[in-house]
Amino acid sequence: MAAVDARTGGMSMGLFVVRHQHDPERCPAGDPDLGAALLNHLSRPTAKRQGIQVKGEAVVQGEHTLYLILEAGEEDGVRRFLEPFAMAGSVDVYPASTCARVVASGGCAAAPPAVDGEVASMDAEEACQRAIEAGLVVHRAHPLNCETSIPALLGGVVMPNAHFYVRNHFQIPDLDPEGWRLRVTGLVERELSLSLRDLHNLPTQTVVVTLECAGNGRALLDPPVEGERWGLGAVSTAEWTGVPLVEVLDRAGATAGATEVLFRGADGGEVEGRPGSTRFERSLTLDIARDAEVLLAYTMNGEALPVQHGYPLRAIVPGWYAVASVKWLTDLELIGIPFRGHYQTDKYLYEREEGGRVVTEPVTLQRVRALITEPRADEEVGPGELAIRGVAWSGTAPVARVEASVAGGPWLEARLVGDRHRHSWQWWELITRLDCPGPATLRARATDLAGRIQPEGQEWNRHGYGNNAVHGVDVVVRKEGR
Repeated sequence: MAAVDARTGGMSMGLFVVRHQHDPERCPAGDPDLGAALLNHLSRPTAKRQGIQVKGEAVVQGEHTLYLILEAGEEDGVRRFLEPFAMAGSVDVYPASTCARVVASGGCAAAPPAVDGEVASMDAEEACQRAIEAGLVVHRAHPLNCETSIPALLGGVVMPNAHFYVRNHFQIPDLDPEGWRLRVTGLVERELSLSLRDLHNLPTQTVVVTLECAGNGRALLDPPVEGERWGLGAVSTAEWTGVPLVEVLDRAGATAGATEVLFRGADGGEVEGRPGSTRFERSLTLDIARDAEVLLAYTMNGEALPVQHGYPLRAIVPGWYAVASVKWLTDLELIGIPFRGHYQTDKYLYEREEGGRVVTEPVTLQRVRALITEPRADEEVGPGELAIRGVAWSGTAPVARVEASVAGGPWLEARLVGDRHRHSWQWWELITRLDCPGPATLRARATDLAGRIQPEGQEWNRHGYGNNAVHGVDVVVRKEGR
């Protein structure tokens, strides 16, 4: 009997690999009429009428062997569909999976990835496949973590939604917008329960904000540290529209004892060292929450938030590392003591040893950084004029200047392209020359209006956060005439 998807009420489709073999003297393709009949039987419309989707087909040349990849609700339906082939030879049907699901499960023989049964979640295979098709660099299939490729950073002010990097700690919640509510509780004068429609009826604001994972650049640290092996593409910019947080806080009314706003997401699961299930939670002091232009966003680049980016509502905290911009928001709770949750006090801390003792510091504002997006790493370039381009940003203040060094030469100031922006990246370019054939290194560094400048080398810490060392790209200069 076919399985039924509990969320959709429809038939759950499975994947099957089919191998059909026949004797050479019984080859159906040798009879033009029979061969044509089999082609018509395998047509997508005919298969669809029998509840079958043909995903692929291939014949092994000269071996009288046909392979099919079929999607169907049950194996019996596959065998009924293949009866014409069974009359001509053998038919073997194998329940199958996809590479994305196998990797998400942790191996070919592993069960599907475990999820928090209390919250409906997006299928791990589907989420991963979407990311692959969008050209994202997948680091982990479940929970899905993938970065934007550096070449994809070229171009516009904002990153298209499909190419925006994805960072998750748990499964991706798939929330019903009709039943979803944002609850505002705790030390408030009036508890609130706001629907998506309620939020749309409140004053709106649109901001362009760059989000960056605090672990961006972790893979470049030496010695290596634990954690997702991010290169330099865990950063993207989007235009966000929603309700200023202060509008909601004013409607709830904070009582005299409230000192922090706790943001709670729908995503959760087990974490090491914590009993039971842990929700993704972060807090901001009430002063910062009111003054930092925090947005409760329901739109991304003019479209409803994609599910992987927090649908139906997420926080956007401009200038801060993206861990503060909690996705899939369900609750705002005003509290009167410092929050001690896992992602506040166990993780997202700079931790290093100084003078024989461990020193910790919370991860907050993005550190100043410039990236070279053109030319690409290991690209072969012609001798002569060379355009070096990239992006730069800082959570503390707008970018003041970007400088580039070519083949070990002096730092040259680049031209900032467009207006300075407080919370989003700044495009820059430098037109220079590179005449000597052979390998050469291009380097870039940024300085913000607060006087912060990228360091020459890495600042190592145990969790690998905030690595904003000067970015270098190696290229090769061709000889004249090549």
